[in-house]
Amino acid sequence: MIRFPAEWEKQDAVLIAWPHETGDFQNRLVAVEQSYRFIAETISRFQRLIIVYRDDNHQQHIQSQLNSLENIVYVQARVNDIWVRDTAFLTVEHDGKPLLLNFRFNGWGDKYPHQYDNALNQRLLTAPLFEQAQYKMVDLILEGGSVESDGIDTLLTTRQCLLNPNRNTGLSQQDIEQRLNKYFGVERVLWLDQENLSGDDTDAHIDTLARFCAADTIAYTSCVNPNDKHFGSLKNMAAQLHELRTQNGKHYQLIPLPMPAPIYDEEDQRLPANYANFLIINGAVMVPAYDDPMDAIAQQRLAGCFPDREIIATPCRPLVHQYGSLHCMTMQFPAAALGIV
Repeated sequence: MIRFPAEWEKQDAVLIAWPHETGDFQNRLVAVEQSYRFIAETISRFQRLIIVYRDDNHQQHIQSQLNSLENIVYVQARVNDIWVRDTAFLTVEHDGKPLLLNFRFNGWGDKYPHQYDNALNQRLLTAPLFEQAQYKMVDLILEGGSVESDGIDTLLTTRQCLLNPNRNTGLSQQDIEQRLNKYFGVERVLWLDQENLSGDDTDAHIDTLARFCAADTIAYTSCVNPNDKHFGSLKNMAAQLHELRTQNGKHYQLIPLPMPAPIYDEEDQRLPANYANFLIINGAVMVPAYDDPMDAIAQQRLAGCFPDREIIATPCRPLVHQYGSLHCMTMQFPAAALGIV
């Protein structure tokens, strides 16, 4: 019996990889580290935080940023990118016990160097925190941001990502579904046809588009401006979501999350700012904030989905300059996955 826990279930820890001066954020590292400090302080207030660092000097620098915060574990590892949502273990329950799945990672379809990212999990296994963890190597290319679980038997994803020939060449939709059933124990895969947001180079990861908030509730990226280039495609995605049904045949409760005003980089490329990239932790929901009037609306709507959790606006505007946001830079480990009491 295999089950893929939902993100709102009890967690042991959250993993992040701290940026450094030789990485992609080097031209805006001060601003990015301000966001990282806020995220680290917030997560460590609720649960254990695991921080991946490059070397001893990097660890000392991080510790100086965090003013000796408690509830933090440091693990030394090299990474190509800080987007651990797509490179760290995905955790399932196998016969009631946690099992860490190490899928292959190929740089979002061989777009970027990925030798260290693909080796991250094997490096994590050498850390004391992971020494009791049960794990399995999986010969399938899959990123954590590409699949959403309802915690029961259903996955939500996009054809544009999971069926992209740059991931698992030659596998059909049926082949992919068989593998998702094998590794996650799901009975249903709900497929959306949806292009990626501008600036998103993941081939339309579901965690930028539509997220389970409960087994019968989906929050999704919505666009109400007919002059926005995403208006038509996101309206089409909303129509697809309205056609989906829960396990008992009912419509999902759908929660539209507005888009912030477009954010552009120095080359005038639009960046993939969205609110669907929120992170659920023990006792709270961290919601991306972009210094935009829509921030408050997104927080209010998600508060209605999670009435028993604190809603925390989380500064993410600097993060989108490397084409990701809050959920992309984190990975949660469910309760008992790491043996933390």
